[in-house]
Amino acid sequence: MNTPDTESRIILPTRRNFLAASSAAVAGMVATTQVSHGFLFRQSPPMNLAALPSSWVKLEGEKKIQSYAKFLSSLRLKYVTPFQMIKAHARTKGSLWNSLPPKSMWRSMAGTLKAADRVAATLGQPVKNVASAYRSPAYNSRCPGAKARSWHLQNFALDLQFKASPSSVASAARHIRSEGLFKGGIGRYSTFVHIDTRGHNVDW
Repeated sequence: MNTPDTESRIILPTRRNFLAASSAAVAGMVATTQVSHGFLFRQSPPMNLAALPSSWVKLEGEKKIQSYAKFLSSLRLKYVTPFQMIKAHARTKGSLWNSLPPKSMWRSMAGTLKAADRVAATLGQPVKNVASAYRSPAYNSRCPGAKARSWHLQNFALDLQFKASPSSVASAARHIRSEGLFKGGIGRYSTFVHIDTRGHNVDW
């Protein structure tokens, strides 16, 4: 079973773990460590802004990006990284950049992220890619097939890709929803699965 490299778990100080830390640096998730009683404790690192489009970073502001990354790290997710989430917002439709959600909406995503983390745990693999998270109204209007009242606008929705097939991901999501972890929508598409926490269950 594949296990992702996360900031929150305790790892043994092996050569493999040090190599994994080096790989994380390439992906924009450079980590610092502390040694205590023979164990290495991963600490939440600053976001590596150099791994993001410079024009988007300038528009959003470094302080806001780092603050949102810190909030995401506080959720202690195991299978989706803050960098994946931040990167999902650094996208364009033509000349229009998407943006991070307003700070007042940050907490809205917590439940959906925890549901996604549980789906990943059920599948036994990390999230491969966050295809879409929050969408600004202007950006959403340019997304083909996006609804005018999309749950992405309220920062409740994620479009996720795994190594597993969308049908397997949707099945895992419905399973954990049936256990009462969340109430929301699950949509299966050809290349991704949509999950949201709108408060009532719906499938498509």
